[in-house]
Amino acid sequence: MIRCPVCNHEEYEGALYCSECGAPLYQVPTTTQNLKVEGGWPPMDSSYRGKANAVESQVVLFLVESGQRVFLDGQGEWTLGRLASGQAVVPDIDLTSYHAYEQGVSRLHASLRVDEQGRIAITDLGSSNGTRVNGIKILPNTPHPLQHGDMVALGKLVFQVLVQLINKEE
Repeated sequence: MIRCPVCNHEEYEGALYCSECGAPLYQVPTTTQNLKVEGGWPPMDSSYRGKANAVESQVVLFLVESGQRVFLDGQGEWTLGRLASGQAVVPDIDLTSYHAYEQGVSRLHASLRVDEQGRIAITDLGSSNGTRVNGIKILPNTPHPLQHGDMVALGKLVFQVLVQLINKEE
């Protein structure tokens, strides 16, 4: 059994969130240096804002449990979810191989969008088990801004959002 650091409620080993107060029970990585990603991961600062088409970004979803990375290149929008037999609409990013079903990920759970200025947002698509950003549940069908280093949970599947911005004017 593990104890919630916020309310002292006991949870079974492996629980990611306290069932009593919703506090995260996992260790949040304090650095991304051990990922050894080429070009580093600069913070999203004001020097990139407001420059239409001057910024190219790469988003990486660092899956906490497995240590694997899912790369999303460029601007655009991606749906996140899992596959199920007979499913008419499939997600752009299939998380099935990361035990998505067992972790409570819906077939079309959320969408990630990166705009021309390099800003990123996540939208819960009305999933059954919800989406949390840094331990706080977000409202369905409402874009929620993300920053480099934010922890996101789709159900119980946790990943860290890593954003690399490249100034194309340089």
